[in-house]
Amino acid sequence: MKIKEIRELSSDELGGRKRELRQEVFNLRLQQAGGQMERPSRLKDIRKEVARIETVLSERVNKKAAV
Repeated sequence: MKIKEIRELSSDELGGRKRELRQEVFNLRLQQAGGQMERPSRLKDIRKEVARIETVLSERVNKKAAV
């Protein structure tokens, strides 16, 4: 998901998406430990998307605090 698409989502939707991605990271780590991971690059992509979501959420919090 691109940053432009992330910015269009509401804060509640971002929170839900973040939880889903964190769960997926957990599942991928379990697969990695068991040697069953098919796409190791997926883990990196998910972590980047979580970071983008956290950035947008923190920008929104800072914007509200500044007003």
